[in-house]
Amino acid sequence: MSANSRLTVAAHTLTWIGLYQRRGHEVATSEQIATSVNTNPVVIRRLLAQLRKAGLADSRRGAGAGWTLSRDLSLITLLDVYEAVEPGPVFALHPATPDPECVVGHGIAPALAAVYDGIEAALRVELARTTLEDVLHDVLKAT
Repeated sequence: MSANSRLTVAAHTLTWIGLYQRRGHEVATSEQIATSVNTNPVVIRRLLAQLRKAGLADSRRGAGAGWTLSRDLSLITLLDVYEAVEPGPVFALHPATPDPECVVGHGIAPALAAVYDGIEAALRVELARTTLEDVLHDVLKAT
């Protein structure tokens, strides 16, 4: 299994737009963002559609078309971004019910559900502590 990078790409996208706007530009195109992320603009557009639906980004059509932030980077947490692009929990239980006659099959779901719930709660707390302003600050410090 490969790791999911949707949160990283979404945070990269929004942080890039925020910096671009601070440098005096009104809107960013998906092509510009895709160059920074090193991916296809279609991937960025799909992701931005989710971010727009969550109220984190806005789009403009027609002349001067492109993307803007819906609110300042200091008002967007990684939890906001995570909730916009990750539809479900970090870990899931079996898609099919395990054998209830098996000791492990019978008890695995409740045993792991408690652990997974704790992990999800800790993840949410940690993501809520970091704004995209913090991310941008760390990005600029690293250059």
